[in-house]
Amino acid sequence: MSEEPSELSDPSEPSGASKPSEAAEPAGATTAAEPSADRPPTPRQPSPAAASPAAATEAAAATPAAASPVAAASVAAPPRLQAPPPRQAPPPHPGGPWQPPVKRPSATARLRPAAPPPAPPAVLAAVLATAVLSALLLGDGLGVNLLIVAVPAALAAAFAAREAGRRLRPWTATWAVGGLALLAVPALRDAGWPTFLAVVSAFALGSLALHGSRSWPGVLIGSVGLLDSIGPGVRWGWRGVRERADGSRGRWATGIRTTAVALGLLVVFGTLFASADAAFADLLGRLIPDVSIVDGPWRTFLFLVGLVGALAAARTAAAPVRWDGLTVKPGKPRARMEWALPLIVLNLLFAAFITLQLVVLLGGYEKVREATGLDHAQYARQGFWQLLWATLLTLLVIALALRWAPRGSARDRTLVRAVLGTLCVLTLVVVASALRRMDLYVDEYGLTRLRISVAAMELWLGTVFVLILAAGVFGARFLPRAIAVSAAGAVLAFGLISPDAVVAEQNVRRFEDRGSIDLDYLRDLSADAVPALDRLPEPQRSCALRTVQRELRGSDSPWYATSWGEARAAEILRERPVSVDRGTCYGLGTDGVREGEREGEQDGYERDRDEYDPY
Repeated sequence: MSEEPSELSDPSEPSGASKPSEAAEPAGATTAAEPSADRPPTPRQPSPAAASPAAATEAAAATPAAASPVAAASVAAPPRLQAPPPRQAPPPHPGGPWQPPVKRPSATARLRPAAPPPAPPAVLAAVLATAVLSALLLGDGLGVNLLIVAVPAALAAAFAAREAGRRLRPWTATWAVGGLALLAVPALRDAGWPTFLAVVSAFALGSLALHGSRSWPGVLIGSVGLLDSIGPGVRWGWRGVRERADGSRGRWATGIRTTAVALGLLVVFGTLFASADAAFADLLGRLIPDVSIVDGPWRTFLFLVGLVGALAAARTAAAPVRWDGLTVKPGKPRARMEWALPLIVLNLLFAAFITLQLVVLLGGYEKVREATGLDHAQYARQGFWQLLWATLLTLLVIALALRWAPRGSARDRTLVRAVLGTLCVLTLVVVASALRRMDLYVDEYGLTRLRISVAAMELWLGTVFVLILAAGVFGARFLPRAIAVSAAGAVLAFGLISPDAVVAEQNVRRFEDRGSIDLDYLRDLSADAVPALDRLPEPQRSCALRTVQRELRGSDSPWYATSWGEARAAEILRERPVSVDRGTCYGLGTDGVREGEREGEQDGYERDRDEYDPY
């Protein structure tokens, strides 16, 4: 077996070649032809005797008798083999005598599969449809148009995966269906913040569907791994276009001519029919996007975004990066006491805090009030954020504890489950205490967007701790994907319940019970809050809905960029429009500020509002 050349070997020399040496010379050869130290070397002339034996005999006969013995010996001796020229050393490396190190593939390069074949025609057609729909529909706002654009992009990825031989697996279908369901939130709700969370989560689930990740690195990196395929996706699509164009130029020309003729017929006859009937013209105006020259750069940008995004999705489906191949080196296991003692102390601290919380919740609040002087709302406000941070830090503590947990025997694993399981159970009680504090505060000062958001986050963190407890019983293999599903489900539920509608509903009930309401806050809600605010009496109703009505009347969004919440609010306000002017609403319905005290005292009102709405 031949040896591989080392890093320092000459690349021009064949591996395993033998070097000439002195031992390779024939025996009995003299050194008379070698240059001596006292005379310069002379060129070596080929001997006539080397031609043939007959020629050697004739040469010997013609040699004078007085010839020197050295000459006679040189004629009679066989010719000596010439030594090859000395091997030239390779030029030194600019950085020194060493050769440059061999480049080894990076960690991510080993995770990348071979480049797939050029994009097939079905993929290219779906990508083009995605780009055209993006340019036509996404320029007027967000609504059902996001779902319409996502369908051809999903088809492009499905065609590419089928061409590459990938099969549809249950988790892939779960990620894909979840992503499409999240895109229904912009079609149903008008509020911008749930829409933003839903769109970001839909992108993450779509990326997971294309990569098929299951480990912690795979789920975390795979949720944004689609961005890694933007450049390769464009090159892959261009190769597909070039290959198809070189082999079917005639069919491309026929397709372009057919499309141009069809568009021309639609424009001509559509214009005639629209001129003949006003109802048909109104229908066409609602269905066809309004594209103008002024919007050209914006529409072009949206076209490129749809094109590049669909190509990246299809390229990932054809050859996904296996992010699951990334491994995190486990920490060095600690001794039992070194690992367990700090966590046991933390569990005792949690238990002491929870005991006090139970005393307060079960009727011991008057003692706490006597000691601290805080009412229910101040007591709740003082502790909610601290409990939220305690919950988040507990997750970090559990992650670090699992990294250094002892795992050499069954007793070690039992110790880990007992200590961390107890910590998770105690943290669930802390989550319940934080939610109870938020409920007390909302009951006193009303519900806001921020309060409902952090309460929803606290609920999701409780779900995460329940999943960690289940992983301790049934195994942790399902935990990364289960937490990702719980996060996506929380975002979907948060968008579908319409948080602005929940905020308006709670404040309307509070007004009906106590007669106090903050109209300055409620009139900044989205159109999702209109059905709840419509139940208010006048003039509170008109003061709360005046801003929404102005925005809806000034909006000319087409059907594909209008949510169901906007359409419902527009119908309510069309039947019962706002009936009071701005002067009537000035200073009306503001908690903590008497009517007529706001004029010229805006800074003082902001200070009062901070007191009643601290977060």
